Amino acid sequence: MKSPVIQWYPGHIARAERQLRHQLDRVDLVLEVCDARILLASRHPCLEKWLGSKPRVLVVNRRDMIPPQARSCWHQWLQHHGETPIWCDGRRGGGSKALLKAAVHAGAALNARRQQRGLRPRAVRALLLGFPNVGKSALINRLVGRRAVASERRAGVTRALQWVRMGGQVDLLDAPGILPPRLQDQQAALLLAICDDLGQAAYDHEKIACSLLLLLATTTALQVVRPLPRLLVERYGITADPQIPHGWLQAAAEEHTSGCTARMAQRVLDDFRKGNLGTIALQVPRDDSKE
Repeated sequence: MKSPVIQWYPGHIARAERQLRHQLDRVDLVLEVCDARILLASRHPCLEKWLGSKPRVLVVNRRDMIPPQARSCWHQWLQHHGETPIWCDGRRGGGSKALLKAAVHAGAALNARRQQRGLRPRAVRALLLGFPNVGKSALINRLVGRRAVASERRAGVTRALQWVRMGGQVDLLDAPGILPPRLQDQQAALLLAICDDLGQAAYDHEKIACSLLLLLATTTALQVVRPLPRLLVERYGITADPQIPHGWLQAAAEEHTSGCTARMAQRVLDDFRKGNLGTIALQVPRDDSKE
């Protein structure tokens, strides 16, 4: 199936990117937050250019939404490429202590350099950066132990840069999700839309739901717990072939949403996004030996 054209670059994102560029010189550390289900697709393509040599920590959120074997494969692959990620679950707080420890460690190195220059120690300034709806605000709330910033499972909730202070050790900067001016990689954009890491105005829900069904039905590396057709029968009672996604969606709509395929498409997407279809990684590590 040809990937649908997906584009979204609302005004508040453009403003946030301009503000972000001004703030980058003021932060000591960047915490790059991505989505475990689409680990590569949710890494911002402009980050290397923006950050240069500034210290960065890769934070993989929603670790609970992929199977343990996928997490293990990703961890080994990332370490092979020179990165040691911190795996987090922003909803339940898993990994937040390790994330705070990484930020504090960066602060210790910062203050050691300040002391050598005769300057007083200060809190490390850490920026959480990533695509919309990858869970940055939820992670901040877990780190500070209270609802310090608005956090919902949809894109576009955070609309301005906001500092959150954590005692004297760390100051966190929560930034709106930042998208590239153009989403050149349409396959990555498709995965972002499936995981709701783009605004919903950017795409057709039925096309995205059909793409999800086809992706899960035809990619054996993604199957977990039990085969997708069996899972779909158990959840929806539909025996139609998901490799013909429009036909499956129509059959499911007749059974569950009075024939409304738009509502059925939204239901399928919501079930995947909430984890009701099980733990599924939509991306697996590339086999570098084939490159």
